[in-house]
Amino acid sequence: MPRPRFRTGPTMHDVAAAAGVSQATVSLVLNDAGGARFSEETRRRVHEAAQHLGYRTNAHAKVLRDGVAGMIGFVGDHVATAPFAGKIIEGAQARAWEAGMLLLTVNTGGDPELEAASLEAMLSHKVAGVVYASMYHRVVDVPAVLGEVPAVVLNAQDRKRAFPSIAPSEELGGYAATKRLTDAGHRRIGFINIGAVDDALPAVVGRLAGYRKALAEAGIPADDDLHRPGDGQEEGGYRKTLELMSLVHPPTAIFCGNDRSAWGAYQALGSLGLSVPGDVSVVGFDNQESLAPCLRPGLTTLELPFLDMGRRAVELILAGSPSPGHTELFECPLIERHSVAQPSHLPNRRTGTA
Repeated sequence: MPRPRFRTGPTMHDVAAAAGVSQATVSLVLNDAGGARFSEETRRRVHEAAQHLGYRTNAHAKVLRDGVAGMIGFVGDHVATAPFAGKIIEGAQARAWEAGMLLLTVNTGGDPELEAASLEAMLSHKVAGVVYASMYHRVVDVPAVLGEVPAVVLNAQDRKRAFPSIAPSEELGGYAATKRLTDAGHRRIGFINIGAVDDALPAVVGRLAGYRKALAEAGIPADDDLHRPGDGQEEGGYRKTLELMSLVHPPTAIFCGNDRSAWGAYQALGSLGLSVPGDVSVVGFDNQESLAPCLRPGLTTLELPFLDMGRRAVELILAGSPSPGHTELFECPLIERHSVAQPSHLPNRRTGTA
């Protein structure tokens, strides 16, 4: 049966006529009004008539009635364009959809003017809340205007602690990565960080703290020569690995602060005629899907739980009144592949003995 044509689109009155019910019944059924009791047959007729006619509920009317639209705002800096952080959006969108809501997403590219304009537009459309997200874990200054709606800071921490935050547990991740290597029997474990501690980035500070904690737990004395502040890039991982392997007592394992650094480590070790994990074991961090499983051998690494973090942020929005100042940390699971083995006996660079 062809769909009837309407000059301004089908109305609720048209749906009522097609379903053989009152307009009030159509309104209550389509808006799923609490306390309204109708038979399954009535509900079926109304929904089938609405679908056949192409009727859409009036979002503006919903705002007038409920005070909020069926949307949650999501504002990120480079989240939508990052190679793996986009999973945050995927998790948030899935949870919003389960609640019958849409996720209104804006990627600002770090432009403060675009961010301000986006937030004003979202608030003017009466979104139910806003997720304020960062591509990487850092401390951020959250716009005060977000105090007008339920808001959650995602993959970052609010400097003024006025909003709840969701972030990965960096220290626990650094601990798990290093413990994987100590459990394999390694005692000389290098660490290539993704920045300088003085930068105070949570990932840099936290992963180093976890590394040191695992060493102490295993009774391994800390050796500052084995910790190298890197830049989080392939080239930095390459250079820092060469530095580590030039030590008189080189490491038998290297924990890299991210997968890009681990990629550089693989190349540096190969240039020295060393194999992974036959000569040196390597653990990364991030589980970057376009990189970690593609290395040969596949990289054992820690996964940033972006899907779960995105879902949780929307759940807090849906709860209506997130607790200000609270930071919820998510554990980073270890993804086992084939880059860790028992230690080999590399030669002492000075004496040439094992």
